[in-house]
Amino acid sequence: MEEILKAIEEKDCKKVASLLYYKVDELSDEDLKEVLERAEKLALECKDPELYKLIVYYFHALLDVDKIKEFEKLAEEMDTFEAKFNLADLYYLIGELEKSLDLYRALLEEETAKGNMENVAKVYYNMALIHEEIQEYEKAIELLEKAKEVYEELGKEEEVLHVEVYRAYVIFEAGEPYKAKALLAKVIPKAMNNSRLLAEIHLAFEEIFEEDENYEAALQECLYAAMSAKGTEYQDVAFDSLIDVIWQLMLDDEFEMVYLHMDMFANAMPELADFFEAIKAIALYKDGKIEAEEASKAVEKVKDKRLIDLLEFLGEAEL
Repeated sequence: MEEILKAIEEKDCKKVASLLYYKVDELSDEDLKEVLERAEKLALECKDPELYKLIVYYFHALLDVDKIKEFEKLAEEMDTFEAKFNLADLYYLIGELEKSLDLYRALLEEETAKGNMENVAKVYYNMALIHEEIQEYEKAIELLEKAKEVYEELGKEEEVLHVEVYRAYVIFEAGEPYKAKALLAKVIPKAMNNSRLLAEIHLAFEEIFEEDENYEAALQECLYAAMSAKGTEYQDVAFDSLIDVIWQLMLDDEFEMVYLHMDMFANAMPELADFFEAIKAIALYKDGKIEAEEASKAVEKVKDKRLIDLLEFLGEAEL
């Protein structure tokens, strides 16, 4: 909490947004309320719609406080693409999908008329997110192809590849996993020096293998994703994907697969070695290989509250 408050005092909006994103789960409701109230004043002072979007979303999702009208007022006053784009994204985050699409369509018309093609590509991409969410995969793919065309015309190679990775994922969701894997493989050679893109690719492969119940391959992709995602916005996404796979394995009583793979993750992420050793111990206990006391000792070595909560979740509070 102190780190976030310091960033607020320094009026470093980007740092505040980053810290909120990564540390929000660590805050109690009381601390979260204080942090968000202070960050809100900063966002309004700096007129930073991206930070304000995050704050309004956390107020809504975590504290059940509705500040949507305040954001709408800010967007109207600023009357900029950035403000309206973030408002549309906020509508998407809170599940107001029609409102989001309506605003994106208006932005698409405005930015096309102005010739701001990079903004047009951003709108196409975000509209695709919504159509994917409601399982309108053909429409999502169509929008992604339009975004790709614009980025190609602008010479934005990294953005083209980013769109291609997401397009591959949507193709997988539409029921064509082999076509999706082929498209992802086509992107890999162009992404070898780009950690962000590699993380996206491995996360997409993980989803494909998990859907196919090939959990050993899914775990391997989780490892690759975690290594690639370090220092990027996908770091938490990769970690959460790994926890999801482990949880599914626990539900399926595939304890051996869990404990046989935890040393791999402990070696790759030594800073989390105690956590992975604790997961290994829980799986060994559930498989009848060790006693509850031995498993409990491994769990007790973990001190981070968030990780302790995850261990309780994975162990169904049996230890």
